[in-house]
Amino acid sequence: MTRLSRTTHGRPAAPVRLVHLGLGNFTRAHQAWYTEHASDAEQWGIAAFTGRRPTMSEALTPQDGLYTLITKGADGDSYEVISSVSHVHPASDFASLVRYFASPELAVVTSTVTEAGYYRAADGSLDVDDSAVAADLDVLRELVSAGDLSVDAVAAAEVATPPARILAGLLARRAAGVGALTVLPCDNIPDNGSAFGRVVTDAARAVDESLVGWMDENVAWATCMVDRITPATTDELVSEVAEAEGYEDVSPVPTEPFSEWVISGQFPAGRPDWESAGATIVDEVEPYEQRKLWMLNGSHTLMAYAAPILGLETVYDAITNETVRGWVKQWWAEAGSGLSVPWEEYADKLIERFENPNIRHLLAQIAADGSQKLPVRIAPTLVAFREKGELPVGAIRAVAAWTLHLRGLGAPVKDAAADRVQALVVGGQGSENLEADVRAVLGYVAPSLAEDDELVAAVVASAEEIVSLA
Repeated sequence: MTRLSRTTHGRPAAPVRLVHLGLGNFTRAHQAWYTEHASDAEQWGIAAFTGRRPTMSEALTPQDGLYTLITKGADGDSYEVISSVSHVHPASDFASLVRYFASPELAVVTSTVTEAGYYRAADGSLDVDDSAVAADLDVLRELVSAGDLSVDAVAAAEVATPPARILAGLLARRAAGVGALTVLPCDNIPDNGSAFGRVVTDAARAVDESLVGWMDENVAWATCMVDRITPATTDELVSEVAEAEGYEDVSPVPTEPFSEWVISGQFPAGRPDWESAGATIVDEVEPYEQRKLWMLNGSHTLMAYAAPILGLETVYDAITNETVRGWVKQWWAEAGSGLSVPWEEYADKLIERFENPNIRHLLAQIAADGSQKLPVRIAPTLVAFREKGELPVGAIRAVAAWTLHLRGLGAPVKDAAADRVQALVVGGQGSENLEADVRAVLGYVAPSLAEDDELVAAVVASAEEIVSLA
């Protein structure tokens, strides 16, 4: 069977004007899909870089960057070859990343590096005490000290953390004198453009203060809200594509029919006509961002930690379970009360999306990196209710479920801060020390509430209720 390639499928590779950091399934179902469907798609090619593992590069490079998007509707599947990724590089190909930044053709840098990839301290600044960040800053300081900040000199260096990689690219772009660009993060954190801009600017101050002024004039930090449920690729999907389409694709992407992209910011070097593909350009993303983070991502978080304790494996399993469905609706009512945009119709659409039997979205996959998710998805509602003297049952249940998760119940812990957050709990799966564990977890999720005895007692009771239903 013939391997998927541009000689037989798709369109010719477009010139690279976009760089993406953190190539994964979501990017391929979302940003790459919007670029593929833009009216001027033939002008906008993506050079995509993997995360730390080179797996995606190894899979897609022999396919000329092509892959199959499988849209899994409730009534069946449809298949589409996506051509917008012109080149795929492993993260280790740092020299290529730097040279793209130095190209006058580059207009936009996007990223999906997850919340952990921002390397933020508790106050949102760059965590300069992190060993990986410190090592990268040392590398870049040595470049500055050596006095050679040419593109070639920067390309010969090697840094690993996303803020440092962006900073190195900007050093090369300044050296090349090729003008302004936009950085558009696409991660599920509030005000992601400003958040990413802050850590990169902090890195610049630590490396070369003169770069900060140049960045102010030449780098626009745009913000966006992204939404499309995208499960992991499986061997079964590879076989499905081969049977249905008659070619071999070692890395197809499954996704749902629904997709949303809301973008705010300036694009001084231009951008694809994403509106023609359905993206929404607004002055202020925050209301939409909050709705998505609290309603979709918040309910995912609740289900990911609570439902596996009840023996449920997927979002579909969870939302069609009467008990969990009630928990989700309770959470939505609480979170929705704090939103400034209508949420009831959005919640109805979420039920429809979650009930799609053709999307196998594993709760264990969603459960990763809870340390980064609870503080932005659950804590705002928890704090807002406590300020009114009220106990938000849904938010409390989410904290209780995460506490049980860290204690070893439900989905396995997979977290960039696993050592730190698992150290919060000492009681294991038994009930011993549950109150102390809850207090420590609350101190992490919402530090102002760690000494709230009424809240601690409510979380303990909720945890015991979840365990009783297992």
